[in-house]
Amino acid sequence: MKELIFLVEPDEAGTRIDKCIALRLGDEYSRTYVKYLIEHGLVRVNDETVKPRYSAREADNVVVEMVPLEKEEDVEPEDILLDILYEDNWVIVVNKKAGMVVHPGAGNKTGTLVSALLHHCGCLPDAGDDQRPGIVHRLDKDTSGVIIVAKNDRALRSLSKQFQNRTTKKEYIALVKGHVELDNGVVDEPLARHTGDRKKIIVDHERGKASRTIYHVVRRFKKFTFLRLEPETGRTHQIRVHMKYLGHPIVGDVTYGGGRWMSRQALHAESLGITHPGEGKFMEFSAPMPDDIREFLDNAEE
Repeated sequence: MKELIFLVEPDEAGTRIDKCIALRLGDEYSRTYVKYLIEHGLVRVNDETVKPRYSAREADNVVVEMVPLEKEEDVEPEDILLDILYEDNWVIVVNKKAGMVVHPGAGNKTGTLVSALLHHCGCLPDAGDDQRPGIVHRLDKDTSGVIIVAKNDRALRSLSKQFQNRTTKKEYIALVKGHVELDNGVVDEPLARHTGDRKKIIVDHERGKASRTIYHVVRRFKKFTFLRLEPETGRTHQIRVHMKYLGHPIVGDVTYGGGRWMSRQALHAESLGITHPGEGKFMEFSAPMPDDIREFLDNAEE
C-alpha cells in the first residue's frame, strides 16, 4: 500500500484538506477518490483523522494511505410506477411519493427514484456520480412533491447552474407543532452537519453555511399551524431544522422533535419554477397536496 506524506506549505494555509491532497495527486485521481479516503479514516493530519472541509494550517503533517477505491455497483433500472407531472426531451418532472429515496445510498440500494427513471427514460446524463445520473437537486426520503431531473447534458448544466445561483422558485407546504406567532417571517440561520451525529443538521454560527427560509401562516389549528414556505437556499434538511430552531418542528419529523403524529414528516414540495434549458422560458410545476397531509388537516381541531 502506497503512502503520500507531505507538509502543508504556507501558501496552502486556509485551503480545504481535500483540495490540498487532490492537487498533489493530480488528474490521475478524482476528488471522489480523495473524499473516499478521508471519510474512511485513511487521511491523518498531525496523527488525527479529519473531515474533507478541514482547513489546512501551515506545516500540518499529512499522511494519506493510498488504497484502491471500491467501485459502487451500477444502478439497476427498476419498473416502478412514477407520477409524472411533465416530460419532454430535456427534463422529466415527477411528484415523488413519501418514502422513496432519490438515489442509492447506504441501506437504500433499490427502489429509488433513479432506478425508476432509468427504466422509464433508458439513460440519464452523467452528473459526476454513478449513483446520481440526471440529479440536480434532492428531496428527503419522507418529503413528497415536485422534483426535476435532467435528461441530457445541456439540461444538466443549465439546471445545476440555476440551483447553484438560486434562480429557481421553490414553495413547500408543511404542518408544524404549536402556534406560529407571526403571520409572515424569515429564519436566516447558518446550517452545518452535527459533529456527533452525521445524519443530523444543526444551526451553527461558526461552521454553518448561510441558509434562509421565508414562511407564511396559511391556517392555525388548536395544536398545529399550517405553513407555506419558500427556501431561498437549498441546504440539507433546511426547512426541517429551521422550523425546529423556530420552536415549531414539523409534524411527524421524529429526527427534529416533531413527534409521531404522522408516519412521516408533514412536508411537501408543492411547486418548482425553472427556466427551461431548451426553450429558455420560465415554467412552473405543481404537485397536489398528498392524501395523508390532507386527511390530517381535515381531522385537526380548530
